[in-house]
Amino acid sequence: MPLILRTGLVGMLSVLLAFSLFTPTIVSAEALTLPVAINKAGRQRMLTQRMVKAYGQLGMELQYAKAEKQLNSAIFLFESQLEELKQFSNHPDIKAGLDKVESLWTPVKAIVTVPQSRDKVEELRANAEALLKAAHAVVVMLEELSGTSQGKLVNIAGRQRMLSQRIANLYVLQSWGFEQEQYLTDYKKAISEFESALKLLKSAPENTPDINAALNEVSLQWGVFKISAKLEKGQYIPALITRSADKILTRMNDITGMYAALP
Repeated sequence: MPLILRTGLVGMLSVLLAFSLFTPTIVSAEALTLPVAINKAGRQRMLTQRMVKAYGQLGMELQYAKAEKQLNSAIFLFESQLEELKQFSNHPDIKAGLDKVESLWTPVKAIVTVPQSRDKVEELRANAEALLKAAHAVVVMLEELSGTSQGKLVNIAGRQRMLSQRIANLYVLQSWGFEQEQYLTDYKKAISEFESALKLLKSAPENTPDINAALNEVSLQWGVFKISAKLEKGQYIPALITRSADKILTRMNDITGMYAALP
């Protein structure tokens, strides 16, 4: 599955480095457990939003090299995880859900693998929204298949990763001049959902001391982030917001892995 990499071998090495950030342990499809599958399927949701964020950054020429690495690694990881998940489950509903994800991925990939265009932003966001919805449906089916509180916690924690990137991409797009009311509504909703889910996770009786410590760290990061993320037209600080969102993403990815590794 080819990628559009404008930096040759250096670009590929950057992709693999960024890829490793979200795969501390690479597990083959045959070795996937249900909690790990929920984690990977949930990560697909995040990648839909991360690609939109990186696309916007590239279009604005904001942190260009970093955004290019993030976009390329997101494309690579989305496709590789999709193949893993397709091999993991023979459940007919899950297979149908993954087929839908694959079909909706095609128009997203067609946009994110060519040079950025401001005229394509609305189309990309609409396609990414449809892909996000389909990816989430797969996560829900896997959680229901697990029938455990662990599966639910992996889903919720994993969704926080998506929300961190959703908040960031909506901030970037508004900074770029896309100030439609729906963007602002979705932005505020994502912030509210992140905060509610964080409280829920902190109260989970299944939490280990390490999970509680990590969640407390995210709470501190989130408090600072919320202050910075207040939207003021004409006074945007997208570079700061994307950096902060990525820090939260990294920590929530760790926490999701901790939930997936619970007995």
